[in-house]
Amino acid sequence: MNPTKPILTALALTGLLAGCAGTGPNTQQGVVGGAALGALAGAIIGNNSGSHNGAAGAAIGAIAGGIAGGTIGNSLDHERGTLYTSEAQATTTVVVAQPPPPPPPQTEVVYAQPDPGVVWISGYWAYDGARYVWIGGRWARPPHRRYHAYVQPHWEPRGGNYVYIQGYWR
Repeated sequence: MNPTKPILTALALTGLLAGCAGTGPNTQQGVVGGAALGALAGAIIGNNSGSHNGAAGAAIGAIAGGIAGGTIGNSLDHERGTLYTSEAQATTTVVVAQPPPPPPPQTEVVYAQPDPGVVWISGYWAYDGARYVWIGGRWARPPHRRYHAYVQPHWEPRGGNYVYIQGYWR
């Protein structure tokens, strides 16, 4: 059996699953990086085991590393918020005739600015396509020097309907 076939299969499967794991940049980078490191570690361990099967070890390592890397990256994306830098990127496919009213705002405490380069993002009700989910306020670093303000998620009228726009940096 060709030893590179299982490695390529595992990396292709992990790469395919990276698109399903989440839309955030950290999730996708975590899956790819974790799969690569897992494949390398698995190949070394598999080759040094009694069976000397580095290809099988690489395949198992790539899958485990991809899952672990994606999980860590996904938690970072949720902590930091997915980074959209334009309304076009933040526009969703959620289109309704009339948007559901959000629940009343939550009470939140704005704590001291931890660093001069961060911006306070007030808490808001995000719509996930079926219901509203509260996202608590937080300090966040703009993704690039040219972005200074965060635009809260909102409904925008378009063509007689309303489209949900996720929060983005401007």
